[in-house]
Amino acid sequence: QDLSGSIATPDVKLNLGGEFIKESTATTFLRQRGYGWLLEVEDDDPEDNKPLLEELDIDLKDIYYKIRCVLMPMPSLGFNRQVVRDNPDFWGPLAVVLFFSMISLYGQFKVVSWIITIWIFGSLTIFLLARVLGGEVAYGQVLGVIGYSLLPLIVIAPVLLVVGSFEVVSTLIKLFGVFWAAYSAASLLVGEEFKTKKPLLIYPIFLLYIYFLSLYTGA
Repeated sequence: QDLSGSIATPDVKLNLGGEFIKESTATTFLRQRGYGWLLEVEDDDPEDNKPLLEELDIDLKDIYYKIRCVLMPMPSLGFNRQVVRDNPDFWGPLAVVLFFSMISLYGQFKVVSWIITIWIFGSLTIFLLARVLGGEVAYGQVLGVIGYSLLPLIVIAPVLLVVGSFEVVSTLIKLFGVFWAAYSAASLLVGEEFKTKKPLLIYPIFLLYIYFLSLYTGA
């Protein structure tokens, strides 16, 4: 018996939010063959739409507060200075170290990488010494404190340009800047757990900032 006829294209409709949308023949064909996944559209992930600063974990308000804590280390000013040690970050100290490197250039670009190297390995030395002396401190905390505490040296830099011809005044300002930086760092890193061993940690911190200053002045 002769059989003839035609098969009509199925009229498939999708229900999307109460509205019916007719599918095309190609769409229906793909779905019938098990390739419907090719037509799926992924929803935008809110995690992919974060601002750049949030993606990089940069909190400008937090960095600004830590800068104030370092520049004004006196307890009477009411700053919670422990946040510099207890909540360490990387981008703030890196920005301070890079800025110190920029003002130390004097046309010698190699000094930038050298200062960053001294920051990383100098902090590592202080960290190892602190752990040997019994201090409970992490390397990230030391790295952050040492980096932020370069700010006093940045503050005295323009003053040295003005009084550079007056040797006595210049020397006093340099000593003030080093003591300021070392005190700011030591007051955060040298806790009560060191007891009588405090000088063993304060002294290398002081020497580290003298070396940083020598890289700036070229002495």
